[in-house]
Amino acid sequence: MERRDFLKAGALTALLPSEPTAYSPALYKAMTVTEPGRELPIVKETDVIVCGGGPAGIGAALSAARSGAKTTLIEVHGCLGGVWTASLLSNIIDHEGKPGLMKEIIDRMDATGAQYTAKKYDAETMKWVLEEMCKEAGVEVRLHTRVTAAYRDKHNLIDYIATESFSGREAWKAKVFIDTTGNGELAARAGCGFEVGEPGTGRVQPMSLMVILSGLNEAQMVAEGYIKGPGKEGSPSEPGKKKLHADILKAGIDASYTMPTFFAIRPDMVALMVNHQYGVSAMDAGAISKATLEARNEVNRIVNALRSQGGMWANMRIVTTATQIGIREGRRIHGLYTLTKEDLIRGATFDDGVCTVRFVVDIHSLVKGEGGGYGSNGVKMKPYQIPLRSLIAKDVNNLMMAGRCISGDFYAHASYRVTGNAVPMGEAAGKVAAKAALTKRLPKDVEWREV
Repeated sequence: MERRDFLKAGALTALLPSEPTAYSPALYKAMTVTEPGRELPIVKETDVIVCGGGPAGIGAALSAARSGAKTTLIEVHGCLGGVWTASLLSNIIDHEGKPGLMKEIIDRMDATGAQYTAKKYDAETMKWVLEEMCKEAGVEVRLHTRVTAAYRDKHNLIDYIATESFSGREAWKAKVFIDTTGNGELAARAGCGFEVGEPGTGRVQPMSLMVILSGLNEAQMVAEGYIKGPGKEGSPSEPGKKKLHADILKAGIDASYTMPTFFAIRPDMVALMVNHQYGVSAMDAGAISKATLEARNEVNRIVNALRSQGGMWANMRIVTTATQIGIREGRRIHGLYTLTKEDLIRGATFDDGVCTVRFVVDIHSLVKGEGGGYGSNGVKMKPYQIPLRSLIAKDVNNLMMAGRCISGDFYAHASYRVTGNAVPMGEAAGKVAAKAALTKRLPKDVEWREV
């Protein structure tokens, strides 16, 4: 090693911590290496590629394939379903009255007889049902694969994307791409503009780690008011949330979420949302890692503390916690139209409306000191439509979005982000993407009435 290299290495070493610590972007931002260029194998050249296998991605892939397009669905986890499965959400919000694929998924889940209603579902059953639907439609599914880059050509089209997986780094080509990653990962890597968080502050809604429990007596939970009984089986009650929070405080835990919620899936299985992780960026892997570890610790401490109280909690045990912490808010990609708070207040309808949203503006406390619960920040919405234009990227010509990364403001996002709306958004995007690919047009040139 030459002297100048030795001195440079010594100066760099002085900047590093003497013991391993959490990753710090500020500490490492000046440290770079040059990665050698290399040729990538092209795995697939097809009509439509959907990135993200959650509810929106399922809707997009199924509708594109059923519309005649050769379709590939790329998912980072080892199962389809995203927040429904990897994150164990266990509750489908605002699915009522949705025709098409959302109703089909509900009907197929109901037919399994594995839960009270498909709205309160078993994640394992959901994985299997979604896989079967994709197989029947001819969707090519690639699991365990993460999108890491997107490259545009001179016509402002995504020419190809790059992924990393057990197979190494690979390239994929398509005529139209759909970003259903939730966090807008593909769009961001393709150079699209986006917004994040609350206007003026950039603060984001908290994350939550779901948990599946055994050992609770359903009849007693209903009798004590934690969940609702006949006619609304398994649904949480507002008084029950407050009562559960009081129980947690009595057990000696200062819970981060003041409205913890049970969802009864079967008589012997209950899902619980009991924590908030505040101020965590969906674009910071280090912060999400820290939040996940803290959340799992809090969940275990709460369950152990309740069990120590005896009574109905005596046999309660954690069956599993989610593989992926639940992320409420990430990038909102710039589209041809931005859905706004004003659209919600007036109950906007559009000629290209693809989905009617009935769910309220649901903003979970941005910091614990604001109450640790949720509310609408005074925004009273009326049922409104999401226009197709909010699903078409402004900055890249052959890119669409579906799910919570579509083009909307902070308040609109807090309403349409739930999964009962993600599926019909994906279904619309898939139909338009297929039509565009098969007729050699751009998504913006396909009129909604055509599909």
